[in-house]
Amino acid sequence: MTGNTRGVIFALMAFAIFSTHDIAIKILGGVYSPIQIVFFSVLLSFPLATVMLMRDSTSGTLIPRHPWWLALRTVAAVVTGVSAFYAFSVLPLAQVYAIIFASPLIITVLAIPVLGETVRLRRWAAVIVGLVGVMVVLRPGGTTLGLGHLAALMAAVGGAVASIVVRKIGEDERPVVMLLYPMVTNFVVMACLLPLVYVPMPIEHLGLLGVVAVFAWTASRMIITAYQSGEAAIIAPMQYSQIIWASIYGLLFFDETIDLQTGIGAGIIIASGLYIVLRESRGGGSDNTPVLRTRSRGETGTTPRISLFMRAAGAIPPRQRKKP
Repeated sequence: MTGNTRGVIFALMAFAIFSTHDIAIKILGGVYSPIQIVFFSVLLSFPLATVMLMRDSTSGTLIPRHPWWLALRTVAAVVTGVSAFYAFSVLPLAQVYAIIFASPLIITVLAIPVLGETVRLRRWAAVIVGLVGVMVVLRPGGTTLGLGHLAALMAAVGGAVASIVVRKIGEDERPVVMLLYPMVTNFVVMACLLPLVYVPMPIEHLGLLGVVAVFAWTASRMIITAYQSGEAAIIAPMQYSQIIWASIYGLLFFDETIDLQTGIGAGIIIASGLYIVLRESRGGGSDNTPVLRTRSRGETGTTPRISLFMRAAGAIPPRQRKKP
């Protein structure tokens, strides 16, 4: 078995587990506020953060070297976590995935002012085509747009902002610093808001949140193995397999089906995202490969980011970003 084949298998299994994780979030979202879900998700993720801290051999303190950039990443992670969990609870899974899949397009645009990236005509065309796909999914005027659609868009934008900040300061900041600050902020903010929305949780629902944490850990480890085994350009597109799981799970558990507009829009978004990934992987079209470096799973602020986890574990070296 080749390295790429092994990587693809692990990535497909990882995203299947992540999709199952999202099913649990959707189920809980029908009963509890996303604030409460995020609070307990972060709480149960702290053991994993502790493991990362124990395995991080880099010297230094937990004081950030780039406090303002880290503050931006922290705000983005908090917004993304609540927005994504709320979107999953009120929208069909396929719609949420389709909109969040637009995150690489936003990363490409943000890379211009933040990383000094030069985006040429073909990648601009891919971004525009992808945004057309988003409009097809949202179909303004043809359906009622609600808070769920806005939340999914905010999750896509917030995830992109968090990703691009990691690319900006990742060579200087310790991974545990970039992980812990969003997690602690999420925990504190959600704890302050929790009394406004708290609903007592039976033990089985707390257990389900524990399963969610285990799923996130397991899937994260599998994606790490996938990137260690295969090329990033081969592994990154595997995230789009989640649309298949959304179709299966949505039909089985929630009687959801993918309508024509969502299917067409998702196809357009995925095609544009794949084009950007392939352009970055070929070299010469990107100095910083910001999309490839997202490590595939969108930011939620409740579980460790894959690239941070890999660096803390010593699986990949700090990036060497070219200076303009």
